[in-house]
Amino acid sequence: MKAIGYVLADFPVFSETFVGNEMRAVMAQGHRVTPIVMRAGRGRAHDADLALAAQATQVSGVASRDAARMLARPDRRAAGALGFALRQTRLPARSLLWNAMKVAAVARRDGCRHLHAHFAGGAAAHAIVAARWLGVSVSFVCHGHDVYAEAEDLGLKLRSADAVVAVCDDMADDLRSCSPKSRIVKITCGTDPEELRPLIGAEPLPRLLFIGRLVEQKGLDDLLESLALQGSASIDIVGDGPLRESCERRAGELGIDGRVRFLGGRGRDWIRAEAPRYQCLIAPFKPAPDGARDSGPLVVKEAMSMGLPVIATRFMGNKEMVTEDTGFLVDVADPAALAAAIQRLLDLPIEARRRMGLRGRERVVERFSLMAQARALSALFETAPCSS
Repeated sequence: MKAIGYVLADFPVFSETFVGNEMRAVMAQGHRVTPIVMRAGRGRAHDADLALAAQATQVSGVASRDAARMLARPDRRAAGALGFALRQTRLPARSLLWNAMKVAAVARRDGCRHLHAHFAGGAAAHAIVAARWLGVSVSFVCHGHDVYAEAEDLGLKLRSADAVVAVCDDMADDLRSCSPKSRIVKITCGTDPEELRPLIGAEPLPRLLFIGRLVEQKGLDDLLESLALQGSASIDIVGDGPLRESCERRAGELGIDGRVRFLGGRGRDWIRAEAPRYQCLIAPFKPAPDGARDSGPLVVKEAMSMGLPVIATRFMGNKEMVTEDTGFLVDVADPAALAAAIQRLLDLPIEARRRMGLRGRERVVERFSLMAQARALSALFETAPCSS
C-alpha cells in the first residue's frame, strides 16, 4: 500500500484531535505514514498526538542541501509545480517552492507515493507543489474556515489537486460549484466508538454539556440566551477561547451565572470518564460574521458515541448526523427554539433519553466510525491518479 506523507501546517493542536486520529487510523489500514510539519504545535497536546509528533519531520529542520538536491531533480511533470507556485497569490513563490522542496525531500526519503494535507491553506499549497515536483498524487481535506472565512486561492487548489475531501454534503456542493471539474469526495471525520462509550448504569448528572472552543461560530451567545428563556437548566461549558470573558460576563447580565459553569479545556481522559454522565450535548453552531463555521463537527459524533442525545442547529453536517430519534434539530440563531428543545428533552423520562442516546451511538457505529473514514481515505489514496 502507498506510503502517505501528511503535510500539516501545525501539529499537534489540542483542539484538532481529528488530525492525529485520522493518521493513526490510516496506519491501521496498512499505510506507512510520515507527518511533515511546517510548524511545531505550541501549548497543550493530547498524549497520543505527542507520540506522533515525536515521529514527525519539521520542515525547518530539513537541510538546505537536501532541498537543493530536490530542486535539481524534478519529475517530468514538474512544470505543474512551477505553474501553481507562480499562479497562487497567498505565498511568495520563491519561499513556497523552496519549502516545498524540503517537503519533497522528506517524502522521497520515506518513499511517500501520495501527499495529503489538512486544511486548504499553506499546507495544501506546499503539498501540491511538492507532489507535482515528485510526480506523485496529492489531496487535501477542507474543514470550514479555510473554505468560508479565509479561502486562499481555493479554486486554483481545487483544480490542482488529484482529489479534495469535503467533510459534509453542503461543503461538497459548495466546492463543486467553485470547481465543477475537480474530484470532490465527501468523507466525514469519524470517531472511535470503542474509545468513547456510554457509562452503563451511571447516575446521570442533572446538567447539560457544551464542548468546544469559545468562538463565534459555536453559537454560545444563542446558547446563553436560550438558557435564560428556558429558566431552569444548568450547563457545563468545556473549552476555552477568545470569547470566554465575554461569555462569562453575558451569563452574569442574563442572571444565569449560577447555572453556567465554565470548566476550561479538558483532556481525553476527562471526556471519556465524565461526558457520558450528562443529560445531552448542546451544539448551537452557526456561521461567524466572517463566514467561519463548523462543517462536520466531531464533537457531535463523539457525544453520540457516548450515548448522549444531541440538541443542535440545522446547519452543515449537523443535518446529516442528528435525527429525530437521536436528538433535536432547531433553526440557526434561534434561542427560543433552542430553549424549547432543551425543555422537550428534559421533559422526557430518563429511559426515553437513554434510548435516544443509544440510538445515536448505533448511528455512529453504522455511519461515522473512524475506521469507516480510514477505509474511505485509503481507497482515495490508492486510486488517486497523478495529474500533470
